[in-house]
Amino acid sequence: MTKMTIAQAAEHFKVSKEAIHNRIRRGSLESVMENGVKYVNITQAKTTARTHSDQRYYDYIEEENARLKERVNRLENETTSLRDKREAALIAEREKIEQIYKERDEQLRSVLHVVASKFLTAQNMSQVIDDAVNENDASEDAEVIMEVPIKVKQDEKNLVSLKEFLKLKKYSKKKAKKVKERFEKKALKQDERISVKKDKIFLRPSVFDYSDLL
Repeated sequence: MTKMTIAQAAEHFKVSKEAIHNRIRRGSLESVMENGVKYVNITQAKTTARTHSDQRYYDYIEEENARLKERVNRLENETTSLRDKREAALIAEREKIEQIYKERDEQLRSVLHVVASKFLTAQNMSQVIDDAVNENDASEDAEVIMEVPIKVKQDEKNLVSLKEFLKLKKYSKKKAKKVKERFEKKALKQDERISVKKDKIFLRPSVFDYSDLL
């Protein structure tokens, strides 16, 4: 039996001092105190066997740790990849939905524009005007012209007053004023598209195009 200090035992087994203290606590090494110094009793044959056994155990643990770390890293990379793919898919789906709604909004605006441009060419002009005026009366928009509607007589249903025409267009007061001035100038030049009766301007939107004055 050989007696060694902790430092000597660590050097002998090629391990750290902490490892020697751990072996002493586990009981795999015997220790004694002499003059305040802790010594380790070492049996050469048993110690060598135990050293090899411990080393194999430590090597196995280190290999397992290395394999576990590699697996953890691989799983983390896979998780990151899946998260990135999911986020990309969600972004693509959101953009697709936004594009669909954008296209539908554009189609709706196009349809409304066509309907508005053809609105005055309806066969029953009197009914068209009544419907538009009634709808306009319900609005509280300060920018929209709010005037008492003038009914169109049946014998003059092809004629629409300029005031009613502008009301149907739902222009702002500023816009309506400019358009009215253009029609008045054309009326002075006796434009065939414009009729003047009792100092009031009348139009035939179902017959003529007035887009150059709008």
